[in-house]
Amino acid sequence: MTRSLCVYCGSSPGNNPAHMALATALGKELAASQIRLVYGGGGLGLMGATTRATHEGGGDVLGIIPNFLQEAERTYTDVKHVFVEDMHQRKIMMFDESDGFIVLPGGIGTLEEVVEVLSWLRLNLHEKPVVFLSDTGFWDDFLRVFEQIVAAGFAPKSALDDMLSATSPQQAIAMVEDRIANPLKRKPLGFEGGVRELS
Repeated sequence: MTRSLCVYCGSSPGNNPAHMALATALGKELAASQIRLVYGGGGLGLMGATTRATHEGGGDVLGIIPNFLQEAERTYTDVKHVFVEDMHQRKIMMFDESDGFIVLPGGIGTLEEVVEVLSWLRLNLHEKPVVFLSDTGFWDDFLRVFEQIVAAGFAPKSALDDMLSATSPQQAIAMVEDRIANPLKRKPLGFEGGVRELS
């Protein structure tokens, strides 16, 4: 059973109201599924929307935020927080506290967080699933970049097994739970066609 999911997402609301609506829907679904939300601690944008919906739905929330971001990201004080010294500590703790990751629309910070986790996944440092969630096609071009990387020979075809994509909170959570229950669905780093997989 999935106990905790880390959600990466924007601290901005963005320009499309559908993204905020999806963040709210995800928070409600996490609460209904009794899955703890682990997130970056802020109260703004998609980050705040997911947190408020989870908390107001009776769900458990853990926010992890560096001290220097408390004011800028307006810490959502109604839920439990851990305050750390820097971004590295934040990311490590978010990773350690989670069984998997759901990635809502976001900006550079969101990309930086999820690419690092995907890199660790390819290095067999963990087997926690990562699901990109959008109902507007937000992640489509980004996911196609990974297909181009594979086509160009800089990553094996099996790397695409880690690029899970969902269009609803229910589907995203189901994908995480299925991958946790069936870890052999993904091929770990090794050899493919006689070629070392990591490029």
